[in-house]
Amino acid sequence: MTTVESILTSIKKLLGITEDYEHFDGELMIHINSVFAVLTQLGVGPNAGFVIADKRFVWKDFLNDDKTLEFVKSFVYLKVRLLFDPPQSSAVIEAINRQASEYEWRILVAADLDGNKYIE
Repeated sequence: MTTVESILTSIKKLLGITEDYEHFDGELMIHINSVFAVLTQLGVGPNAGFVIADKRFVWKDFLNDDKTLEFVKSFVYLKVRLLFDPPQSSAVIEAINRQASEYEWRILVAADLDGNKYIE
């Protein structure tokens, strides 16, 4: 059974923010949309780009049930975390950047293997 996952809610949850606390939603959506713009340039997501405007937008809207791109969710979280709530420790920042770079490489490989992963 597949559950419908709100993009905004899932990123908030990973950041330790409860779904009902909406004070940072605007800022988070700006960062999430920036990461989606990066993903579009990497060849993933809808051809015309993708943005969220509230918690009704779900991962399926962006990934179209493509199981080979599940790590995109972690990539979005890591990039948003660095923009929204960067760690104090430079070692932790470096570790997050390394993981995000690995995901970025894997995204490029996945997009290249499929010709690209754009969704029409």
